[in-house]
Amino acid sequence: MTGEKKKKKRLNRSILLAKKIIIKDGGSPQGIGEPSVYHAVVVIFLEFFAWGLLTTPMLTVLHQTFPHHTFLMNGLIHGVKGLLSFLSAPLIGALSDVWGRKSFLLLTVFFTCAPIPLMKISPWWYFAVISMSGVFAVTFSVIFAYVADITQEHERSTAYGLVSATFAASLVTSPAIGAYMSQAYGDTLVVILATAIALLDICFILVAVPESLPEKMRPASWGAPISWEQADPFASLRKVGQDSTVLLICITVFLSYLPEAGQYSSFFLYLRQVIGFTSETVAAFIAVVGILSILAQTVVLGILMRSIGNKNTILLGLGFQILQLAWYGFGSQPWMMWAAGAVAAMSSITFPAISAIVSRNADPDQQGVVQGMITGIRGLCNGLGPALYGFVFYLFHVELNEMDPDLHPGHHNSAIIPGPPFLFGACSVLLSLLVALFIPEHNALSLRPSSYKKHTSGAQSHVHSPQGGPCEGKEPLLEDSSV
Repeated sequence: MTGEKKKKKRLNRSILLAKKIIIKDGGSPQGIGEPSVYHAVVVIFLEFFAWGLLTTPMLTVLHQTFPHHTFLMNGLIHGVKGLLSFLSAPLIGALSDVWGRKSFLLLTVFFTCAPIPLMKISPWWYFAVISMSGVFAVTFSVIFAYVADITQEHERSTAYGLVSATFAASLVTSPAIGAYMSQAYGDTLVVILATAIALLDICFILVAVPESLPEKMRPASWGAPISWEQADPFASLRKVGQDSTVLLICITVFLSYLPEAGQYSSFFLYLRQVIGFTSETVAAFIAVVGILSILAQTVVLGILMRSIGNKNTILLGLGFQILQLAWYGFGSQPWMMWAAGAVAAMSSITFPAISAIVSRNADPDQQGVVQGMITGIRGLCNGLGPALYGFVFYLFHVELNEMDPDLHPGHHNSAIIPGPPFLFGACSVLLSLLVALFIPEHNALSLRPSSYKKHTSGAQSHVHSPQGGPCEGKEPLLEDSSV
């Protein structure tokens, strides 16, 4: 017993030392001004703007590094990253409740952007570090917690909408800028610029971002234990079967988001190498679909929710997704991709609608649990989807023979099915649509096992915030689609 006490004392001393290093004693917030949503918006914009610049150079390096089985390796790299993010997100969320948000924002942004300079130094290390960076690539989880700390419940829908729109805006502009610079000045300059923007983001967090979680909101001591249930990524998934409506919603999310996650990891590579898009056209495609998606998730979504109801909006979104994936699968001409892209923008209404139906039906003290389950399933799909798409491309021998699409434009167009994984995805979403038909429009969700405590503490309620997020509209379910 005395040995255990000594170990605890040593642990507490080391934690206090870490506290002194990261945050000044007294808990005075370092940064410029009071914590605000705008601090979160700048952090998100800079991080994903830096990655967006690399869209074109990354496609080139990927093919040069893995000339054979490019799609398979791309799927495995993103698959490992997604699975690691899924496993680590709950633990990082729980730790940020104890240690504060700022230090974990710094940690997640640093490790997410760490691979960028390696693209030109060593491509093999670049892809290896991308895979391993998944452990800390959960910036959105910490950002959503940061916003939850500083907003009232009725303000969160708007705040999360602003964060999601900023994320989309960063990816609307940066791939086009990166493609232009790559053609005009070469890939090296693009990588240097992306690295500089990532460093600017880190400096901004260090200097300008104030801590959002006051000392008084945290557990009594820094040595406060974090239970395994809080850090267990499968904890929320195990609760899925306790309510039939939650089970239906979660199956719908899994079957519809699995192909979407795979599509995000490989689609731009597919456009460039198989359909024959140039770098500039790929960048323009991202911009147009991004703008249309923002319109769909704001203007169109609001109109549909008022006119046809929540459940019918989900069914309509899934219908658009089936059409989009089938068009991608059979389409062999560039105009078909553009048309399917417009349909894809409309399909982006599905997850905000699912989030809304969950938030409306769940009890106030159950919001975090139910939304956490859905976000957990999406995290799992972020790992499984890319690997599945890569494997199906490999299975159907869809390989890249030429890096320059101008030499052999659409060299796979002769195939009956140019994009086999997209058809697999369409079948998966069709099953999702059939399951969604059975989701009741109004039903009280109940997930209160004996082990579940209604309100453990103010800090622990935030543990669910980064994963499940707030209770309204379109927040965390829009999070790391393209991350």
